[in-house]
Amino acid sequence: MRLTGTIVNYYIHCKRQCWLFAHKLNFEDDSEDVRIGRILHEIRSEGRNNTEIQLEGIKVDKLTDEFVVELKKSDADVAATTWQTMYYLYILRQKGLERRGRLEFLERNKQTYKTVEVELNEASEQKLKGLLAEIETYLAQDKPLPALHSKKCDRCAYYAYCFI
Repeated sequence: MRLTGTIVNYYIHCKRQCWLFAHKLNFEDDSEDVRIGRILHEIRSEGRNNTEIQLEGIKVDKLTDEFVVELKKSDADVAATTWQTMYYLYILRQKGLERRGRLEFLERNKQTYKTVEVELNEASEQKLKGLLAEIETYLAQDKPLPALHSKKCDRCAYYAYCFI
């Protein structure tokens, strides 16, 4: 199975969501939050250069001379977005493109715009390689982990699948 940035993000955010998405069980098309995020992304990218680049399992929101930019609706899960961006940096590095990462959160808890910069160094690259191996092992399982309810589940596109 080919890994993607979204799969890396979901693995950090929710392993069950990751497994379901990777096995083509996608409930996001019916999610109002996902729809809002896509619209905000389109508005933010409108009329700008270097937006949305696709290459071997990655879909980078924006690529500049200095940064790989990942746009997100909110800063609800910075760790998941960080590792998604690290994956993009890793794939680009393999292609000879060295960049730093910049995470841009458009609705920071309904307050102000927020950015976070990340860098793929030797230590984070080793951790990422271990994470990717862990994800591949998990996705090879016959079924996902059982659903365990947490606060983040309440607005998840997979809520009905997991709990109803």
